Amino acid sequence: MIDLQVGKPAPKFEMDAVMPDKTFGKVALEENIKLEKWTVLFFYPMDFTFVCPTEITEMSDYYDDFEELDATVIGVSTDTIYTHLAWINTERTKNGLGQLQYPLAADPNHQVAKKYGVLVEEEGVALRGLFIINPEGELQYHVVHHNNIGRDTEEVLRVLQALQTGRLCPASWRPGDDTL
Repeated sequence: MIDLQVGKPAPKFEMDAVMPDKTFGKVALEENIKLEKWTVLFFYPMDFTFVCPTEITEMSDYYDDFEELDATVIGVSTDTIYTHLAWINTERTKNGLGQLQYPLAADPNHQVAKKYGVLVEEEGVALRGLFIINPEGELQYHVVHHNNIGRDTEEVLRVLQALQTGRLCPASWRPGDDTL
């Protein structure tokens, strides 16, 4: 049973990743907490697919907006760092990712996807799960999509901004709107 609940501590993780400069490194929730950063952690099914690059590149295209909100973005699949690097080294025009502004983490042992409740065990891939974690390490938001449907990065930014107000935000709230 997955013990994942908004308002409770998010599962800790440390994973190997391909960093924005295309070197191999590590990403860890503890590091983001130490740096007092928000974490936008998103899982996608696998590299070299069709919907995934649209999301991954859009998140990268909006990376400056996340940075302005003091948020770190981390993409994750159950593929290896070597597959991630090959996909990053493939041009966008050829169904690749090209240059990314945030790390792609590898979860080949499926432990993190399992902790976050997005692992499709019989396929060994993750569902499209998105998790927003505050600087204290508390899960603030999560949503899981069917793998056929891509996410809307502007909506992710809107939710992050709403959470950062610390106030009640009505339906369809947008930055600059009144809170309750």
